[in-house]
Amino acid sequence: MHTFEVWAPVPESVRLHLDGTVHPMQRDQHGWWRAEVDASPGARYGFVVDEDETALPDPRSPRQPDGVHGLSQLHRLDPAVWTDSSWTGRQLPGSVVYELHIGTFTEAGTLDAAIEHLDELVELGVGFVELMPVNAFNGTHGWGYDGVLWYAVHEPYGGPDALQRFVDAAHARGLGVVLDVVYNHLGPSGNYLGRFGPYLTGGAGTWGETVNLDGPGSAEVRRYIIDNALRWFRDFHIDALRLDAVHALVDHTATHVLEDLSTETFRLSVHLGRPLTLIAESDLNDPRLITPRSAGGYGLHAQWDDDIHHAVHAAVSGERQGYYGDFGSLDCLARTLQHGFFHAGTYSSFRGRIHGRPLDVRRTPASSLLAYTCTHDQVGNRARGDRPGRYLDHGQLAVKAALVLASPYTPMLFMGEEWGAGTPFRYFTSHPEPELAAAVVEGRRREFAEHGWGVEDVPDPQDPETFRSSVLNRAERTEPEHARLLACYRDLLALRRARAELTDPWLENLQVDYDEEERWIVVHRGTIRVACNLGADPVTVPVGGVPLMWWDEPVVNRTRSAALIPGHSFAVFEGEIDHHER
Repeated sequence: MHTFEVWAPVPESVRLHLDGTVHPMQRDQHGWWRAEVDASPGARYGFVVDEDETALPDPRSPRQPDGVHGLSQLHRLDPAVWTDSSWTGRQLPGSVVYELHIGTFTEAGTLDAAIEHLDELVELGVGFVELMPVNAFNGTHGWGYDGVLWYAVHEPYGGPDALQRFVDAAHARGLGVVLDVVYNHLGPSGNYLGRFGPYLTGGAGTWGETVNLDGPGSAEVRRYIIDNALRWFRDFHIDALRLDAVHALVDHTATHVLEDLSTETFRLSVHLGRPLTLIAESDLNDPRLITPRSAGGYGLHAQWDDDIHHAVHAAVSGERQGYYGDFGSLDCLARTLQHGFFHAGTYSSFRGRIHGRPLDVRRTPASSLLAYTCTHDQVGNRARGDRPGRYLDHGQLAVKAALVLASPYTPMLFMGEEWGAGTPFRYFTSHPEPELAAAVVEGRRREFAEHGWGVEDVPDPQDPETFRSSVLNRAERTEPEHARLLACYRDLLALRRARAELTDPWLENLQVDYDEEERWIVVHRGTIRVACNLGADPVTVPVGGVPLMWWDEPVVNRTRSAALIPGHSFAVFEGEIDHHER
């Protein structure tokens, strides 16, 4: 016998549709409907709500073989597949994260195909692989942030069994796995949750109706979220979750849902005997997210830090549009590297208000912030989806890499950046509904028109070529200039692993010198100095020591108290600190 159950306090009746036969269900006082029925492994089922004869998928469906509008399937992972019984996990501090999108990481666009390239990531020197969302969404391809069945794995990627194989293969290579999850909204197609219960508030958020975290019936909605997170950790052996846009989680209860999630994640971590990590994406610059619960925070382990990206990118590229408006100077770059947040109770011209709160660098390790030169957002949310390699030379890309990989923060790479991939990463969708498809295209073009982009500059998200053009071209890796940049990334990551100064997480031990006019900046990490020339012309930088590595070889003077750094280049020096030179 199998117990089928669904939380559905809204309808008057719920029936179980199992392999073509309809069975009655009984409701308890809390709105849960249950039925015990003989069911074979792999049986197809759904729930018939009230008088509608169409069976709806299970909100907690473990598998959707026919897509998000089809019947659910009973499914259990095969325990015999796991070979990672000796895996004790990996902590985030000291590691490097590599973000990828399964659909465009390989030509095949599947989890099994991605396994074939895990050895490349080990050779590169990363410690975690971060998957953009893999929960079930409508259509064949998309970014994954419009998922509607959070417990199921997108079938075109290979379904739940393929995710199991991917995680097991990653662990066999010493790689941890981060999974991107979305709890702040649901996609527009295949979302039947409102037919079952008060999952949504009816209020409008950035990406649709907001999730009910604090209204009537919210206790079960919160449980739905937390149980989903624990399922990834427990059943799929996932090591960390990246929580999408937590600033869009509207929760006015005394205990925020993130704090509840932190509490239960810690409890499961203790039981499993391995670290389980929660990483937030937030644009609030609010240290409470990563402040321990004992000190009044939410107790998350880390958060993305867009300020570091903006400070590095604007300084190197010269771009000043949109949210880059307050960034670009070397003073801004130095302050951000030294304090984690640039906007920390300061005026943000892009927002038109005071933004952020200072980070206590004496108590919060820099490893709690993720730093990056690009992400799926920072590339894909450009009108053309063009990567930095399309408008910066490889020396500039190397400078950006040096600033991030030699920083005290937890570095994150976006797939292909390590060789300066020339392929774009565009915003793509495959909505089968014509009205929805047209609305997405129009909305995308209207959004960028407000920032001065013409219609012709914005690729049609629904055009299959927009998706195909975003698939990585791995043949680039062996081309001389791309291969040189790849070698530079490998060397920087190897140096980071070899030298404790470069993984030291305390910002108090970081010092920065710079010259705004001559466009050079030196980051001091103990006896290691990273000297970067952001300008196009060679410049003499007052930095001493022995060169360890470089993009273009510096010319060191005889006293070794200064070096001529070529334009758009960096060099790493080692030597005892000479306080007279500082």
